[in-house]
Amino acid sequence: MNRMILVCLGFFAACFLIDPRVRSAEPPATATVPDFARRIPEYRSGDPMFQFNGKDLSGFYTYTNKHHYEDPDRVFTVENGMIHVSGTDFGGFATGGNFGDYHLIVEWKWGEKTYGSRLKAARDSGILLHCVGKDGAAGGQWMESIECQIIEGGCGDFIMVGGEGKPSLTCTTRRDPAHRGELWFDPAGKSTTRDSGRYNWWGRDPNWKDVLGYRGPSDVENKPGDWNRMEVICRGDSITNIVNGYVVNVGTKCSRSEGKIQFQSEGAEIYFRKIEVRPLLP
Repeated sequence: MNRMILVCLGFFAACFLIDPRVRSAEPPATATVPDFARRIPEYRSGDPMFQFNGKDLSGFYTYTNKHHYEDPDRVFTVENGMIHVSGTDFGGFATGGNFGDYHLIVEWKWGEKTYGSRLKAARDSGILLHCVGKDGAAGGQWMESIECQIIEGGCGDFIMVGGEGKPSLTCTTRRDPAHRGELWFDPAGKSTTRDSGRYNWWGRDPNWKDVLGYRGPSDVENKPGDWNRMEVICRGDSITNIVNGYVVNVGTKCSRSEGKIQFQSEGAEIYFRKIEVRPLLP
């Protein structure tokens, strides 16, 4: 391969922030990935205005159900350049400051251990966006927010996490008559606004079960132990959720457009090696 081609490939990777260490998920041959999931929206983002430094939790603070702002159980530690979340207590680590109009890049992978009520359930975590209000207002451990779900089989769902208020989000969705109340993201669907519940990502298995190790036929999340890359584009009142290079969910008319960002501990061991918050450019 000649020098000019190598230079061009390097430039392309830099522009789209591709990390060669993260493999995009390859859905099973029987699965159909819709065209809209392959169309990444156009955007430009600048250098990180906030990021995990690979050494400690500078810029973050922790909060758990049992011990609040103290962490005697070491639920959150930094080791080998990664944030290790044990999952032994429900809670999260959150940014100290608020953010709006940003491009969030997160690289994470599941650990092996699960605990308590989630011992035999699907590995569970999440990224809470536009967090406002009191710590622990939601369930005694989280903040009022919009969640980009990280759970086996449902990575990419949106969940409205109520606190002192009830945040709302609008999605275009389709409904499966066999599953009343369940909505799946579909750009050709019907516009729906909710202030509670969940919007499924487009490929979530209608027969999903809350069991450890669950894999759906269309999952774009990589298997446990492999790294995943989640990117979230928050522009104004819209949120675009991208998992391993596929657009999995898009919300608009969000009742919140800025706030803290919180990363959950929810009964499953999980590691984070990259967290970057980049400003969106005009």
